[in-house]
Amino acid sequence: MPVITTIDDLKQMHRRRAPKMFFDYCESGSWTEQTFRENTSDFDKLRLRQRIAVDMSNRTLASTMIGRDVAMPVALAPVGMTGMQCADGEIKAARAALKFGVPYTLSTMSICSIEDVAKATKAPFWFQLYVMRDEEFVDNIINRAKHAGCDALVLTLDLQLLGQRHKDLKNGLSAPPKLTPKTILNIATKWSWGLEMLQTKNRSFGNIVGHAKSATDMSSLSSWTAEQFEPKLDWGMIARLKEKWGGKLILKGILDVEDAKKAVAVGCDAIVVSNHGGRQLDGALSAIRMLPAIVAAVGTQTEVLMDSGIRSGQDILKARALGAHGVMIGRAYIYGLGAMGEAGVTKSLEILAREMDLTMALCGKRDIADVDRDVLLVPKDFEGDWA
Repeated sequence: MPVITTIDDLKQMHRRRAPKMFFDYCESGSWTEQTFRENTSDFDKLRLRQRIAVDMSNRTLASTMIGRDVAMPVALAPVGMTGMQCADGEIKAARAALKFGVPYTLSTMSICSIEDVAKATKAPFWFQLYVMRDEEFVDNIINRAKHAGCDALVLTLDLQLLGQRHKDLKNGLSAPPKLTPKTILNIATKWSWGLEMLQTKNRSFGNIVGHAKSATDMSSLSSWTAEQFEPKLDWGMIARLKEKWGGKLILKGILDVEDAKKAVAVGCDAIVVSNHGGRQLDGALSAIRMLPAIVAAVGTQTEVLMDSGIRSGQDILKARALGAHGVMIGRAYIYGLGAMGEAGVTKSLEILAREMDLTMALCGKRDIADVDRDVLLVPKDFEGDWA
């Protein structure tokens, strides 16, 4: 077993273990992938202030997220097809999150269903909703999330249309994978992944198959998902969905100050500053560059979370210093899941917590609640001076 000290170590293990189409699904963006790249590289432009001769004992990362106590201000973001990175991946990730003390978010496009995860974890998790044209399906899945005890609905707003992701198209991405000569050859080299997949019944979209009337088998599922994202989603529809849900609501995909203000007006408990990990509008600004302006506009009116580009505990600390109440991580935990299953998710969380804790201390802070912009050196042009 190699010595694992960074998220990148887990990424390299994930690359070796998982089939190419699923690793590429995780490690890709849309079009030229400019936004995908800048989501991470823009964190490097922020520098940290080293402080000395400060009492660094009794440190804590404990915080809250929408009223829930958390071990650190991190939630696992919704990631589609998590159960294709590792057999029963959603269940394994949810269990790791529960044990560590951070929230887990299940995607609409998960392999394991809401009911599967609820049965296996016995604790509340968040559910992420993609709004579909099939209103009956949407109503039913909201009710299923309620019945499973989900304590927050994460409504994703930036996928009314599917961004073009070249790698997915070239790889023929599907769940389960279509058995072409190319995929068979690749999967044959991933024998440990294949053996685990043979031992689970969860190999397709568990929240959809058997629940959407026109998606009863693999052939109909493919056409259903391609046609179903609701292009008419607007603020009026968001308000109606909020009323149907009736619980805590997180609006994900906010990347503009005006949209952040509208999100507050509709009555959400939190927003997530996000560009879908660079997988939708290529050429958009990184989430971390947009974060300060959005915090300044609405940060006193709702909790501001962020995702997209986080690969280290230092990234989390920088986001917190720029005003984020907390963050959501996607790829950072998927690498661990793809590398080592549940133990890998735990390892990714341990790495992030250790990096955040040590960095916080060396910046002269003992409590994550006290971390603010004072720990950073921010370039004067970081947010951009746009005509």
